[in-house]
Amino acid sequence: MSAQHTQKTHATPAKAMLASVTGYAMDGFDLLILGFMLPAISSEFGLTASQSGSLVTWTLIGAVLGGVIFGPISDRFGRIRVLTFTILMFSVFTGLCAFAQGYWDLLIYRTLAGIGLGGEFGIGMALIAEAWPAEKRNRASAYVGMGWQLGVLLAAFLTPLLLGIIGWRGMFLVGLLPALASFLIRRTMGEPEAFVKSASTDNDGSLFSRIKLLFRDKATTKASIGIFILCSVQNFGYYGLMIWMPSYLSKNFGFSLTKSGLWTAVTIIGMTFGIWLFGVLSDRFPRWKIFLIYQVGAVIMVVCYAQLSDPTLMLFAGALMGMFVNGMIGGYGGLISDLYPVRVRATAQNLLFNMGRGVGGFGPLVIGMLVAQVSFTAAITLLAAIYLLDIFATLFLLPKKQGQDDVLGAIG
Repeated sequence: MSAQHTQKTHATPAKAMLASVTGYAMDGFDLLILGFMLPAISSEFGLTASQSGSLVTWTLIGAVLGGVIFGPISDRFGRIRVLTFTILMFSVFTGLCAFAQGYWDLLIYRTLAGIGLGGEFGIGMALIAEAWPAEKRNRASAYVGMGWQLGVLLAAFLTPLLLGIIGWRGMFLVGLLPALASFLIRRTMGEPEAFVKSASTDNDGSLFSRIKLLFRDKATTKASIGIFILCSVQNFGYYGLMIWMPSYLSKNFGFSLTKSGLWTAVTIIGMTFGIWLFGVLSDRFPRWKIFLIYQVGAVIMVVCYAQLSDPTLMLFAGALMGMFVNGMIGGYGGLISDLYPVRVRATAQNLLFNMGRGVGGFGPLVIGMLVAQVSFTAAITLLAAIYLLDIFATLFLLPKKQGQDDVLGAIG
């Protein structure tokens, strides 16, 4: 370990929370403003529908690559150091999007920004696990998960106000702001004490050897596959619902843009409450049982929601559906942190979640195909079936213990 780690105060719970929530909030902010700006970008550059969609797709592909790359690097070289770099990378290439001259350079900038974006979530979760006491790990991880929703709400509020004034190029320049936060984080924070102790005895310089440790024996492989399933279902359901529901409401029930926006806001509020509640409950009761309650709730609510016909009822029922569908993200950080020790914790967080995010990126595509072949109602109803995979994984693949480091006991 370099001397600079010992020259700074170890990461405190409050500072670790600020660093982690800020990074994840900017993830949500970035992806939502991109959605708002696509019509203007497409108009200026004359993009086809597939080219416009590819800007989102390649951002998510970049996020998967970033998760694979930066998780092992963080486990080797430090949480704060690598988190700072990923935020800087994300910020710089987001800012460069403002100067794009056409489709191809914009696509490159979006992909590289996505790589930075993909590194933030897992490193932030690992940082929280090592800075907060184990008995409060679930709620602390849930607070980080809420950061995404806060970023989405901020984008939903600011974009309509600023887009007409500063244009899509100006909105991308707003993405430079995390660079300042990154600089301040790096100046004022040291590494978590748990990481410093682990790194002092960790002499394995091979980054990809850490990935192999996630599948080193039967118990660890089962757990890793189970978490991958949970993260895939989580992201598939989230992107599938959030991308297609406004169109569904507009086509079937005549929702205006304003009312669709209100539905989105109400649903996000429900999601945020669900994440917070998951974290609180998981620190008091067995986490696997809370997962099951949410998973069963997601199946029931998605099926029931697809049968509703009253627009007002649908507006507010969206909050309850959002609570179950997205509230489960409040449990992944604590789950992964419990299962894997410090030396592979960020690797597990980043690799498993971002691989799930990669699968989730196909959610809008699959739902769109189902809509074309059958109907919106049938597509949304079929979406409920994926949560049955979650139930299977929770019951048969995941360990039931929690509240301690390295539950699997397989990786020293």
